[in-house]
Amino acid sequence: MAEVQLHTEEEQKLINAAYQELLNDYLSSNHRRKVDIINKAFKFASMAHQGVRRRSGEPYIMHPIAVARIVSHEIGLGSTSICSALLHDVVEDTDYSVEDIENLFGKKIAQIVDGLTKISGGVFGEKASAQAENFRKLLLTMSEDIRVVLIKMADRLHNMRTLGSMPPAKQYKIAGETQYIYAPLANRLGLYAIKTELEDLSFKYEHPDKYAELTSLLDNTREERDNFFTIFSEPIKKKLENLGYKFEIHARIKSIYSIWRKMQAKNIPFEEVYDILALRIIFDFNEGDDEKQACWAIYSAITDIYKPHPDRIRDWVSTPKANGYEALHVTVMGPNGQWIEVQIRSRRMDDIAEKGFAAHWKYKTGEKDDSELEKWLQTIKELLENPEPNAIDFLDTFKLNLFASEIFVFTPAGDIRTLPQGATALDFAFSLHTDVGLQCIGAKVNHKLVPLSYVLNSGDQVEVLTSKKQVPLPEWINFVVTARAKAKIRSIFKKEYKSFINKGEHDLETYLTGINQKMTPDNLSKIMDYYKETKKEDLLYKIGKSVYNLNDLTNTVFKSQSRWMKYWNLTFRKDGKSTSLPFFGTKKPDTKKTLTLEENNSGVTYRIADCCSPIPGDDILGFMEEDGMLVVHKRQCPVAMKLKSNYGERIISAVWETHKMLSFPATIEIKGVDRLGVMCDVIRTITEEHGMNISRLTVDAKDGIFEGFITIYVHDVEDVNNLCVSLMKIQSINSVNRVEHV
Repeated sequence: MAEVQLHTEEEQKLINAAYQELLNDYLSSNHRRKVDIINKAFKFASMAHQGVRRRSGEPYIMHPIAVARIVSHEIGLGSTSICSALLHDVVEDTDYSVEDIENLFGKKIAQIVDGLTKISGGVFGEKASAQAENFRKLLLTMSEDIRVVLIKMADRLHNMRTLGSMPPAKQYKIAGETQYIYAPLANRLGLYAIKTELEDLSFKYEHPDKYAELTSLLDNTREERDNFFTIFSEPIKKKLENLGYKFEIHARIKSIYSIWRKMQAKNIPFEEVYDILALRIIFDFNEGDDEKQACWAIYSAITDIYKPHPDRIRDWVSTPKANGYEALHVTVMGPNGQWIEVQIRSRRMDDIAEKGFAAHWKYKTGEKDDSELEKWLQTIKELLENPEPNAIDFLDTFKLNLFASEIFVFTPAGDIRTLPQGATALDFAFSLHTDVGLQCIGAKVNHKLVPLSYVLNSGDQVEVLTSKKQVPLPEWINFVVTARAKAKIRSIFKKEYKSFINKGEHDLETYLTGINQKMTPDNLSKIMDYYKETKKEDLLYKIGKSVYNLNDLTNTVFKSQSRWMKYWNLTFRKDGKSTSLPFFGTKKPDTKKTLTLEENNSGVTYRIADCCSPIPGDDILGFMEEDGMLVVHKRQCPVAMKLKSNYGERIISAVWETHKMLSFPATIEIKGVDRLGVMCDVIRTITEEHGMNISRLTVDAKDGIFEGFITIYVHDVEDVNNLCVSLMKIQSINSVNRVEHV
């Protein structure tokens, strides 16, 4: 924060106007009119933060007002949460204590403010394990009062909206932890609108050029989409009006981050993302009407007009998602031969979809309405009862529980159980009861006998077989994916498990020392990715039990290590000028400045990360390891995302200098119609026209179509783009794209 200076008359007007907007939002909601306590909280927070400014220069009180407004308007919470949001930084940033808050505003507001203060450093801060410990505190408080995490979401959203005033390295750290934890957590809590905005803002700061490009492409195609929406929706409107429904039809545009992810995952250009537009129908229903029946009646009306895709019906009305989401989705063939998704929701369902937990409580009517969210909070409580000894490992275990890709399975009595995708028969047994899990000898899935390790599918009916003579085995840890089952099995084999972990750690350190490497976070992340392990402890346990042969790493993970290790001159730039700054040992990097990578052979040891293999022209960042080695990653690399989240203070903003001396490997994918001589034309274009070396070439041809992957050596992204343009000119070639390593 900047030095203290009193607010000007103009600033005071801005503060009062922002507060009035907050009050207007609150008064237009359905909550009780408790304006007096909100006024009291505002005056107290204004006095406490008087004269203090944010990094952007605006009065600090504007931040709590903005957070309170998100809490009220976008999440739909009431006066207690609004007061807590206005006061959320008072204890941390001023001389007032939690006791002062309790004396003035009561126990409940003080409890929430205390919970927010304990986790104020963000999920992660200067020390990874300490910050993961903060996250454990967040979960403990969350399991007591969900409003703590909802206000924290609002705080993070406003910080992301005002991230532009931060230096680049800080932006990458905050954007990284937002994508790693906050966006999935918002999704799990049913805050769909907030989750989408958090993802888009993270993407905007990590890849500003791509964000601007996709925004421009969306703007340029808006008129075409609007025309299609009108043509497509008109017959649906007429049909529903004739049936007597009160409804709204909206166009739902895919978020920029979702579009980019699809382009990356499927290696396709923007023009081939066909589900950018979807239709959302929100209908009103009267008390006592059957919502579910109305959804299916509207579905029937739509499919009378357009033909449905038989495999693309998503019924979240009968079985809501674990975050409370309810809707009926159907994909139909539009008038121009294009598949269009139609989402059908009642007003209540739409409210829950946009505002999540707060709206869910608003509509609760009885015991049977206990949502999957409450069950999920229960699993978090269980996780906290059996915490991982290492805080970051605990965070990774929680992360497994965050992603809401779930399956629905049935008990023999027909009850539904929700489990994460990939869950096994043994996971199901533990979900029923710990004793059932420990005595499980197998299961019958759809009346067929299966082993404990059998992976369940949505819709399976599972009967667990138990025996009192059954004794749990250590290898069961490999059969389960749920945090509950893992925690229970680990607690039984704690001593044995720990000894194998210690042996694995010793074996890994010995191996790494033998190949002149160290057990750095970056190396550990690469090894975990190679073995497809998500937890460090699971990796070390399996190494200790000799499940993995470490010699495999020599020709895979560490194969090209020496080839890409170069000595570089690292240059810090400020105000357009550059000054060389030698960087040795474990000296803490200056994260406020941007690092420029030049092609000299003096300065600091630096290497390209093998996990994502960035080349000049890619958006990158640097990670300073403990020995002073700088590792360069693509900003979207999953390993880099973990590093940003857990070791944010060692992230350095980096840019490429012009590279025309060194060559880097890049892979392109070519698809086309198979004809005699087509590969000769491709090779000639690469080697003769562009003078590039080919290191690897694989081609697969079938039924007159071929697909090839070619790894070439290039100087930068511009080389790749120029080559792709040349290859597209060859007859029979249909598409040429660079293959991302992530």
